[in-house]
Amino acid sequence: MKLITSKRDTAVLKRLSNRGAVDLARVEKTVAKIVGDVRKKGDAALLRYSRKFDGVAGTSFRVSQSEIDGSWRQVSSELRAALETAAENIRRFADWQKPLEWMRDVQSGVRLGQMIRPLESVGCYVPGGRHPLPSTLLMTVIPAQIAGVPRIAVVSPRPAPETLAAASLLGVREFYGIGGAQAIAALAYGTRTIPRVNKIVGPGNAFVTAAKKLVAFDCSIDMLAGPTEVVIVADVGNPAFIAADLVAQAEHDPDALAIFITSNEKLAKQVAGETERQSVANHIARQSLKKNGYAIVTSSPDESMIIANQLAPEHITVSSQRELSEIQSAGSVFVGDYSPQAAGDYASGPNHVLPTGGSARFRAGLSVNDFVKLITVQEFTAKGLQTIAREVSTLAQAEGLVAHAQSIAVRMGA
Repeated sequence: MKLITSKRDTAVLKRLSNRGAVDLARVEKTVAKIVGDVRKKGDAALLRYSRKFDGVAGTSFRVSQSEIDGSWRQVSSELRAALETAAENIRRFADWQKPLEWMRDVQSGVRLGQMIRPLESVGCYVPGGRHPLPSTLLMTVIPAQIAGVPRIAVVSPRPAPETLAAASLLGVREFYGIGGAQAIAALAYGTRTIPRVNKIVGPGNAFVTAAKKLVAFDCSIDMLAGPTEVVIVADVGNPAFIAADLVAQAEHDPDALAIFITSNEKLAKQVAGETERQSVANHIARQSLKKNGYAIVTSSPDESMIIANQLAPEHITVSSQRELSEIQSAGSVFVGDYSPQAAGDYASGPNHVLPTGGSARFRAGLSVNDFVKLITVQEFTAKGLQTIAREVSTLAQAEGLVAHAQSIAVRMGA
């Protein structure tokens, strides 16, 4: 972890603030070929790539229901209990987030409102690389279920029993053991065996992210997620606690970003030392912290919060409610010494599919709102229309749209 100061290392801070979600240039050509092949040749191309990259042996991509449900019995009772608790908390939080339908009488003869309708189908991508990620299956499928999405398809390369167990718990009935750009293409455009979906959600590697970017004009996506990020802002605190969160997020990915911001230089040095000690046996975390680990010493607590908001991180921890009120851009916020970011990764309830690369400046994390459509409703009586008829006609004529104005006039008897 590199110790830098806000006054001296302005170029580093500017680079961190201007970072993108993920550098896709190195994979975009390969991804375009894969997506194009699957779009054009369907199952034949999907099978070829799935055999090459996903280890699919037969001619079927679909995981059988017996294998899904058998995995629930295969995993330990401790894991089953943990999955049940996490699912319950995620489901409750998603239910709280669900937008409401409403109709309001704005004035006599004018009623306005909104209807909530679920998407017809979604594809949930669950990574299957270094580690099984049953938590990501929970985080993507449960909000879709709460939204009322009738068709939920899950794709995951080489799905582990833990991931299939989570699918069994949630009653997933459509699961394909494929991944990478080929899985994204199949979901976006459809094949004979995998019908297309309306939206694709879930994190993935650079190939997955590049494929989502490529299909985004044909199939809705949630976001372009890059390597995980952790920012912690504190002037006092337990160095071991702070370092533990930095190391925990750093172990996700060698390209993860881990930043501690403080106006207390002594604490910065203590935290840097703790991250070194705690990551000794964790190769990925050590690699990540060496490459993208920073302890930033600022001139004041106020400057610390300014820098934190400029970074717009995926995860951020602050010391108290005072700092919480100053957060403007972040994926998820954790408050206080006993709010570890790992709790949010797994079981507290809020979603762990979060914006990275500074995209928290303009979007939130995955939620039930990603799986519904808000449809506006307008109802006028003759008397109600009369209240805005003149304004509508005037604006229509100003834009040269005479038929718009006439559609009002004909109702007013003009």
